[in-house]
Amino acid sequence: MLTLYRAATFLATPLVRLYLAARMARGKEDRARFGERLGRPGLPRPDGPLVWAHAASIGESLSMMPLVERLLGERPGLGILFTTGTVTSAAMMAERLPKGAFHQYIPVDRLSYVRRFLDHWRPDLVLWAESEFWPNLVTESAARKVPVILVNGRVSPRSFAGWRRAPGLIRRVLAGFTLCLGQAEIDAGRLRRLGAGKAKSVGNLKFAAPPLPADAKALDLLSAELGDRPRWLAASTHPGEETIMAAVHRRLGADRPDLLTIIVPRHPERGAAIAQTLRRGGHSVALRSAGETIAAATDIYLADTLGELGLFFRLADVVFMGKSLVPLGGQNPIEPARLGCALIHGPHMANFEDMAAQMKETGAAAEVADEAALAIAVAHLLDDADRRWASIEAAHAFAEAEAHVLDAVVAELAPFLDTLPKAGDESADA
Repeated sequence: MLTLYRAATFLATPLVRLYLAARMARGKEDRARFGERLGRPGLPRPDGPLVWAHAASIGESLSMMPLVERLLGERPGLGILFTTGTVTSAAMMAERLPKGAFHQYIPVDRLSYVRRFLDHWRPDLVLWAESEFWPNLVTESAARKVPVILVNGRVSPRSFAGWRRAPGLIRRVLAGFTLCLGQAEIDAGRLRRLGAGKAKSVGNLKFAAPPLPADAKALDLLSAELGDRPRWLAASTHPGEETIMAAVHRRLGADRPDLLTIIVPRHPERGAAIAQTLRRGGHSVALRSAGETIAAATDIYLADTLGELGLFFRLADVVFMGKSLVPLGGQNPIEPARLGCALIHGPHMANFEDMAAQMKETGAAAEVADEAALAIAVAHLLDDADRRWASIEAAHAFAEAEAHVLDAVVAELAPFLDTLPKAGDESADA
C-alpha cells in the first residue's frame, strides 16, 4: 500500500501543482515562501540538536506551544523547527514562537519533496501533533532512524472509519511512530486497533495551553462601545452556521431589542460574504475588518479578524462554539472555558468527543440539536444569572482539571530528549 501511495503521489505531480496554484490564487498558499511546500528550505539549519515539531494548523499549533516553550526552557542549546501547512498558522507562529524555535511550511507529501526537506534539516527527534498522518513524511523519517512521536494524538470516529478502509497503509504509517500519546484513552485505543505498536494516554495538551491573549486597548474600547448591552458570541463558525446564528438572533431579539450577537467566523476571509448575506436578511451588521463601529442599531457584530478570539471571549460570557451545528467535528471548548464563559455547542463534536461528553456530564457545557434549541439555551443563560454562573464555574473547573498534563507529556519525552546529541557535538551538526 505504501508503494502504491508513493507511486500515486509521483504520478499526480501535475495535478498537485495545479491544486497548489489554485490555492495560491485564493491566498491559501504563501507566494513568497512557496518553495518550502516543495521541500526547499527557507532558512539554514541551526547548529546543534534539532527537534522537528509539526502541527497542521492554528488549533494544533496552540496546543503544542506550551510544550515547545517548556522544552526550550529546560534544554539549553536545543533548536525547534516548527512546521504547519496554512498561511494563517504561519502568521500566528511568527508572533508567538519563542526564541530558539522557527517556522517553516510542511512540504507536500511527495517523496522527492520529503527527502529534500529531511536532507536539509536532519532532525534528531520528530514530534507529530494530533491527527495528520502523512505517509511519506512519517515513514521516511522513521527510515532514517529518527524517533517519531505522536503527541496529543486524535482519531475521530470518521478518521477511524476511513483509515480502516486502508489497513495496510495506516499500519505501515503507525509503525513509523516510536510512541503514540493519545489525547484520551479512546484515541489511544483506536490507534492500537489501527496498528500502533505503543499507544497510551497521559492527558490532553489542550488543557495546558494558556488563556488566549487579548489586546488591552481593544478590550477597553469595545467594552465602552458595548456598555450594558446584553450579548452572546458565536465563535469559530463555519459555512451554514452564520445564517443559523442570525435566525437565533431574530428569535431572541423579539423580547430583547438591544441584544447584540457577535459572530467570529473561523476563516476571516469569509467576512465580507457573510456580512452581505446577513444584510440581505435584514440585519444591521458591523464588520470589524472594515473598521465599522458598534452603533445602537447594530444587531450583529461580525469580527472577521485573526487572533482575536481571546478578546471576544472576555467580552461575552455566553458562548456558542461553532463547527458543531454542521457535521465538521467541533472546535476546542477549553479556550472559552478558561476565560469565564458559559458554553453551548451543537451535536457534532467528533473532534472533541471525550471532552464534550465529560463537559456535558459535569454541567460545563450544554449540547443543542438545532436552531430552536440554541435559541432556548442562549435565552436561559442570558436571563438567569444563577444558571449562567453555575455553567461558568463548572466550565472553569473542568478546564483546570488536567493542569498536570504538560508534566506528564514531558516525562514521556524525557528518554528521547536525553539521548539527543549535545550542542557542540560533531554528531549534532554533522
